[in-house]
Amino acid sequence: MTNKLTPNADQPVAPVDAATVLLVRDSADGIETFMVVRHSKIDFAGGALVFPGGKVDPEDGDPKLEGRRGMKGSLPARLMALRVAAIRETFEEASVMLARKPGSAELIGPDRQARLVETYRDPLYAGDITMTEIVDAEDLELACDMLVPFAHWITPESRPKRFDTHFFLAPAPHKVDAQHDGTESVDSIWITPATAIVEAEAERYSVMFPTRMNLNVLGQSDNIEAALQAAREKTVVTVLPRSEKVKGGRIMRIPAEAGYGVSEVFVDYAGATPS
Repeated sequence: MTNKLTPNADQPVAPVDAATVLLVRDSADGIETFMVVRHSKIDFAGGALVFPGGKVDPEDGDPKLEGRRGMKGSLPARLMALRVAAIRETFEEASVMLARKPGSAELIGPDRQARLVETYRDPLYAGDITMTEIVDAEDLELACDMLVPFAHWITPESRPKRFDTHFFLAPAPHKVDAQHDGTESVDSIWITPATAIVEAEAERYSVMFPTRMNLNVLGQSDNIEAALQAAREKTVVTVLPRSEKVKGGRIMRIPAEAGYGVSEVFVDYAGATPS
């Protein structure tokens, strides 16, 4: 019997939908993003410094969330589920709920954020409660409209575990203290893109190739307003990297039109891990 997780030249593994959030804030040093260090025993990107995120769960597409997603107009069900997944994963992995009171323009503040984390984060992670049940119980509206599409990467076809990942940019709620979960992630940091790249090059953090490339783009903006404007103005081009083994690492090839300023990148085995 053929293992369905084993890729081959004729039938690569189908990628799983996933969502990732670049949660950002302004600081004296420029724009910062919240990143977590994944547990070393996680089977994908173990030990890596990443943006909060994860795969889409079936509950993320719950029709009962209609009217609770803060979107004017409509999106295809799959794209809406990706946004809900992005908010859920940010709550689970960063302890930040991107939500507001119905009719309000402001995200909920630090006191209520802390109470939501205390009450719901662990049960949500364990699957004992759904996001639908949380927003109904708390009379909240998910701020799906605040998520700005930033990038779209698909794991190379040769890999045994693949993700179709949509990256979103979102401003962090004012004065809310983001924290890693202590389960899937063991550490966290607010960090400027430039510093994250320096730390990766010094091998103090393991940073995957897509993460590093998106840090480069984020670092081109000095503040949240500029980053959001740049993201809204650009066309997101899907990146399905093609890799070639060479001495000491790999050559990663990506579409020039994706906006990363390069189409070929050498990835040293000692540096960022390709995905």
